[in-house]
Amino acid sequence: MNRFLALLVMALAAHSAAAPLDADVVIYGGTAAAIAAAVQTKRMGKSVRVVAPEQHLGGLMASGLGWTDSGNKAAIGGLSRGFFHRVWQTYQAETAWTWQTRAEFGTRGQGSTADDGGQPTMWTFEPHVAERIFEDWLRKTDIPVHRNQWLERQHGVTMKDGHILAITTLDGNIYTGKMFIDATYEGDLLAAAGVSFTVGREANEKYGESLDGVQVRHAVKHQFEKPVSACVVPGDPASGLLARVSALPPAADGSADDKVQAYCFRTCLSDHPDNRVAFAKPDGYDPQQYQLLARYLQAGWSAVTGKFDPIPNRKTDTNNHGGFSFDNIGMNYDYPLASYQRRREIIHEHITYQQGLLWFLANDAQVPAAIRTKMAKWGLAKDEFTDNGNWPYQIYVREARRMVSDFVVSEGHLTLAKATPRPVGMGSYNMDSHNVQRYADAQGNARNEGDVEVGLKYPYPVDYLAIVPRRGECPNLLVPVCVSASHIAYGSIRMEPVFMILGQSAATAAALAIDASCAVQDLPYPALRKRLLEDGQVLECRPGGR
Repeated sequence: MNRFLALLVMALAAHSAAAPLDADVVIYGGTAAAIAAAVQTKRMGKSVRVVAPEQHLGGLMASGLGWTDSGNKAAIGGLSRGFFHRVWQTYQAETAWTWQTRAEFGTRGQGSTADDGGQPTMWTFEPHVAERIFEDWLRKTDIPVHRNQWLERQHGVTMKDGHILAITTLDGNIYTGKMFIDATYEGDLLAAAGVSFTVGREANEKYGESLDGVQVRHAVKHQFEKPVSACVVPGDPASGLLARVSALPPAADGSADDKVQAYCFRTCLSDHPDNRVAFAKPDGYDPQQYQLLARYLQAGWSAVTGKFDPIPNRKTDTNNHGGFSFDNIGMNYDYPLASYQRRREIIHEHITYQQGLLWFLANDAQVPAAIRTKMAKWGLAKDEFTDNGNWPYQIYVREARRMVSDFVVSEGHLTLAKATPRPVGMGSYNMDSHNVQRYADAQGNARNEGDVEVGLKYPYPVDYLAIVPRRGECPNLLVPVCVSASHIAYGSIRMEPVFMILGQSAATAAALAIDASCAVQDLPYPALRKRLLEDGQVLECRPGGR
């Protein structure tokens, strides 16, 4: 510890009930990326602390996203691939199969195994299995984890000459370090440190893209497949609009705005009679919120279970599907920059909406009887999220802040039309944005705007400069989740396996920068690349495989 930092620690201690907690690398966040970063930091021989707002760690991977959005699995290496190997190992034990046999589950969908040089993997899993794997990693590597620690966002980042020296949480705890990693979905630490960021969608012309900005023409998926009037009195615009329909029409295609794609909870459902908790009517339930869906169902749409994706033990990873589903369109715009209290309000509204939707589908007489009967066979999985009313811990923050660095990953990088000279990991999933706005068209019918699902021919690399601030901003911070990318590029990058990959690479860079006594922006890439490859990261992926 240098003299200035020692003096800082003494000064902070004088104003705090507890002495500052120090580590070489301080990781803020409890996501899968945070855990991968922490494990890698220990592997690099550095001390580390995880400072997590969450009580339950693992982010979405431990909160219902068990049907892995992986893209090309050959592009996944390092600790990320190791996680899916651990999943495979877990389900080799007969004791893991409590509500069905392994043979009954089979290898449906993304539950198939893949052999990578003797390391078989499994890509679907139950939430509690993911959480247990993450907790095992942390325990076996003896990593200190400080839970329920919320960054004091206004004055909780102590800086000198652009460097972060310490972060302070709301309860007054202070964490000092040489390097910091913001591994949150929201990017609160990067913002509090004065790092450049953006929220919303860029105009197409900003980065020479075709799928960014407002999207009406491309929004053909998860769309209303039949004409459904959005007016209170069908066909009468003067009567007003039904709930959850915006009165504002979309702006011009490809234009910028500050809106973000919809959030939801990836609920874990079960149809096993002994492991099913019937859907309950939530406090604040309002059937008027689902009148547009009622009309859509009465018009003949019936695919309400279209994304009840199977995971082991007769459970699902339940995702949005269709024109009116679990995505709470338009109700999250202020979440990225909101106060903690306002975020809690938004999350509560999403819970009420989604729990109410499940109850509505299973019970309301406006829902066709065949659908009600089908839905009544499902319920929340009784053995998941047992201390949270069987509801997931983490809302799916598909997009919040995105850092703006000296390298912004854009559509051209994903299609390989633009060069990526310093790869630290790979992505391969579709360019994917969920819907952003629901509106009434010129005929008064409901339409959704914002959904984009465009596949990629090959995996693509993510540049090192996309996970560090621009030169001149915070030389000891790395950002593996809220990476520097355009809206549409982020729609592909934002997959949990990629976050784990980038978390590991960020920790590697942090440790090497400590050894070199340099800013993260000045870290020689050849040294970083060498160590990443030694640790099993995939930095290039040829068509058809590695």
